[in-house]
Amino acid sequence: MSSVEQQQHTHHVDKADYLRRLSRIEGQVRGIARMIEEDKYCIDILTQVAAINKALHAVSLRLVEGHIGGCVVEAAQEAQRTENPELVDAKVAEAAQAIGRLLR
Repeated sequence: MSSVEQQQHTHHVDKADYLRRLSRIEGQVRGIARMIEEDKYCIDILTQVAAINKALHAVSLRLVEGHIGGCVVEAAQEAQRTENPELVDAKVAEAAQAIGRLLR
């Protein structure tokens, strides 16, 4: 599968929702930069960093769910049609690697 085909597999997600979430996170990051510029209390800054981490984790989990529910399921269906189990094995391995990166 080409990288173009892989990029198009985001059709299982609500792009507008992701863009809204990421825009909100971007605003939070700019807010932290202002807090640092204004010498705000360290604990307040750390609280905002924790909120951003939580928001990014939520986005990541939704993306993983979309990948498994869309790409992996599609690969399983294609594997069944073509009698090629390696298709699903590759998608599962790809998902496992992505999850591993998230956990580091």
